[in-house]
Amino acid sequence: MSNPLQQTIEALAKEKGIEPDVVISAIEEAVATASRKYYKTGENLKTRFNMETGQVDLFALKQVVQDVTNPATEIALDEAKQMYRQLYGDEVANSIELGDEMEFPKPTEVLGRIAAQTAKQVIFQKVREAERENIFSEYNQRVGDVVSGAVKRFENGDIILEIGRIEAVLPRKEQSRAESYTPGDRVRSVIKGVNRSAKGPQIVLSRTDPALLIKLFEQEVPEIYDGTVMIRGAVREAGDRAKVAVFSRERDVDPVGACVGMKGTRVQSIIRELRGEKIDIVEWSEDAIAFVTNALSPAKVQRVSIVDDRERVMEVIVEDKQLSLAIGKKGQNVRLAAKLTGWRIDIKSEEEKRREVEAQFEGLEAAVDETATETEAVDDAPEEPSAESAPPFSLAGVGDKTVRKLVEGGFGSIEAVAGATIEQLSEIPGIGEKTAEKILAAARGESLAADSTAADPQELS
Repeated sequence: MSNPLQQTIEALAKEKGIEPDVVISAIEEAVATASRKYYKTGENLKTRFNMETGQVDLFALKQVVQDVTNPATEIALDEAKQMYRQLYGDEVANSIELGDEMEFPKPTEVLGRIAAQTAKQVIFQKVREAERENIFSEYNQRVGDVVSGAVKRFENGDIILEIGRIEAVLPRKEQSRAESYTPGDRVRSVIKGVNRSAKGPQIVLSRTDPALLIKLFEQEVPEIYDGTVMIRGAVREAGDRAKVAVFSRERDVDPVGACVGMKGTRVQSIIRELRGEKIDIVEWSEDAIAFVTNALSPAKVQRVSIVDDRERVMEVIVEDKQLSLAIGKKGQNVRLAAKLTGWRIDIKSEEEKRREVEAQFEGLEAAVDETATETEAVDDAPEEPSAESAPPFSLAGVGDKTVRKLVEGGFGSIEAVAGATIEQLSEIPGIGEKTAEKILAAARGESLAADSTAADPQELS
């Protein structure tokens, strides 16, 4: 670019981070807008930037017709040929046909100061819109990336950071409670999102998102950056504790050791960046039990059992002295482990489990004893009166139901029963040999008692 206007366009485009064509398009539209305000003829005005002269040419577009009905937008064929012959010569003029759209130059020098001011405003507006769209597109593609910025000011608890040539906001809810800053401090944050607003795109940052932790590990651990070690999950309670699950794609590479580094140098660098946030690095496993066991680190787990596979519930047993460590401060350790693994974890100590098992056994024994007692009570209980008619006689220690069987078997009186044999009584359905002996003894005893009662009056007389 040689002329001053072209140099200005190039400098403006470079400063705003936009293409020169965007600036040229803005200038063309600005001159067109100013021209319409000046001429007010209703003509179809068009502008075109001349790369050779560095000027914006203005044209009135008119369609070639046989009969003109609107002089502002139409022109007769003969008139068009005559005007073009004066401007471009006979060859161009003779090539004009009906239906062609012709361009007729108009002067721009007459636009004046007001038109120039209007053009300036349009240019700035278009350039600003292009700049905003450019920023939105650029940072919308970088969501999840880590950026570094300087603290510029504070607004109602939010921190405004200066990232290169733009400003970004770190909202209060995305700030770690363990951190505090002063103007000028350098802060690394992860881009959480980009919002459109009346003032332009608003870039929202975060210091609490797990994505920040993952990106920091990618920057500090070469094995993660090259894909040898993979991060399969990360959870945080910003400022307090975080857990990261890692997995190695090569058997010879220890994923936890790679992330920790020699004497903890790698993870310590990340801990410093997060202002002392504790980080548990655990090995990921396809086996849910093994993964949950690892996720409860630093606590030592005795055993794990799946309570409900569908609802994803596990019971974890730890030594009594490990219980508080496994649960963590205000339940933080088990809470993070549950979020990392996706399982609901019920932690119990050995003593708690032992008491629970004992209580279950005691309850089972009590239920068995109660059942046995109820069975004995049923067996010993006298037979309740039936709706059936009472038997014709009764025998001590023999129920009415058995007496009815005797009657049905042909033994309708005590004397008949007493005169029977054990074999005869045993033949009756439902009466066994031992029962027959008992019945016979009872019947003969009552029969003897009846005989002695009958003999007494004769002796008295």
